[in-house]
Amino acid sequence: MSDTKLNYIAGAWVAGDSEIENRNPSDVTDLVGMFTQARADQLDLAIEKAHAAQREWAAYGLERKQAVLNAIGTEMMARAEELGTLLSREEGKPFAEGKGEVYRAGQFFTYYAAECLRQIGENADSVRDGIEIDVRREPVGVVAIISPWNFPTATASWKIAPALCYGNAVIWKPANMTPASAVALTEIIAKQDIPDGLFSLVMGAGGAIGQRLVESDGVNAVSFTGSVPVGRGIAATAIGNFTKVQLEMGSKNAFAIMDDADLDLAVTLSLGGAFGGTGQKCTASSRLVVHEAVHDAFVEKLVAGAQAMKVGHALETGTQIGPVVSEQQLSENLAYVDLGKSEGAELACGGVRLDMPHDGFYMSPGVFLGTNNAMRINREEMFAPLTSVIKVGSYDEALSVVNDTKFGLTSGIVTKSLARANHFRRNAQTGVVTINLPTAGTDYHVPFGGRGDSSYGPREQGKAAAEFYTTVKTAYISAGTPD
Repeated sequence: MSDTKLNYIAGAWVAGDSEIENRNPSDVTDLVGMFTQARADQLDLAIEKAHAAQREWAAYGLERKQAVLNAIGTEMMARAEELGTLLSREEGKPFAEGKGEVYRAGQFFTYYAAECLRQIGENADSVRDGIEIDVRREPVGVVAIISPWNFPTATASWKIAPALCYGNAVIWKPANMTPASAVALTEIIAKQDIPDGLFSLVMGAGGAIGQRLVESDGVNAVSFTGSVPVGRGIAATAIGNFTKVQLEMGSKNAFAIMDDADLDLAVTLSLGGAFGGTGQKCTASSRLVVHEAVHDAFVEKLVAGAQAMKVGHALETGTQIGPVVSEQQLSENLAYVDLGKSEGAELACGGVRLDMPHDGFYMSPGVFLGTNNAMRINREEMFAPLTSVIKVGSYDEALSVVNDTKFGLTSGIVTKSLARANHFRRNAQTGVVTINLPTAGTDYHVPFGGRGDSSYGPREQGKAAAEFYTTVKTAYISAGTPD
């Protein structure tokens, strides 16, 4: 166990009873490391110690908390190349994306470091004479954070940073697919000026450690990013303890290309939105809704662009699409290719496993043509380097198709018409709307979240995060009459 990376629980690095391998999806002969799995009693200890640590942390001065978050973010940005290499090695996204993710994650911490100083309440006069009212936010308590493998550093950071900013303790269960990035971030957090037990890392299977975490009556709030079925299960479990929940789940994002669109721009945005991160993004452009007037010209350019994209090892120069994260994910992706064909869609390019110099989980980017919005490949989140083209006859039909989904995270449109752009912005039924920009890519200082099956609970990021990580206290004060 000497070379095994450990959990960080109640201020100490500790081993569990078992461990898992973490291998590079670009080259499975490359062992990233061995990682311990937390025991149930270790999780219970982490939750127990978190309560006392949270009270101590909440009593820290504002500048003391600010200094902690700023130090975490500054170190992450300074080490973006190193930590981005590790992230790309274990998750498979191209190095430029891995480095960018780590740097952006550091910015989450520096943003919330500043927010430590901006926690200003409200005051009001009562409707009753002689009474004044003070309204302020206080920490919710102990927060469980369950983060995904596709953005192992960024998604975790945009949860951990505001949780700490607003005075909470954190129990973090990362995805078992990407434990190396979790340990690296924890090492940075652990050396800061924080109470023992304020932050704990508990690596383990979702069905065991994750389930026990959300079942605990010692947890005051759960922030989760992952699949819809798991999110529903968390919500159902959490209600038993009236635990506060914030759920970011799946989506089936539509990107509308209108007859007045700049086609070169539309193709560039579509390729990046559909295939960036190997399509393993909840914001991926998996439905391309194209006006019939430009359909053929757009498709020709899109297919040529997809075929020209370089698939390769995540750390090799020039790689645009890395491997998918695992053998299981690759199998599921290829099953969707077969499903699309069985539904009558034409696979214009890609969608096959590639033989590469390295033994990894490589797949060529695939484009389906001749699809309609009733097909399962256009109803279900595939989380794959696959996208479908849906031909429409008008702007109104395009908007109808965009909104015809049980999800509602992001949507976008490419148009030169200000009237269409403004109408789309107001009427697209998604939490995020983009105009002449890809559906993927968001800023950290504004709210992020969706509608329908995509999200449940308060929004993430920006000042909106305070709604989840704090609770409101309204105080009535009768000071009396001075002598």
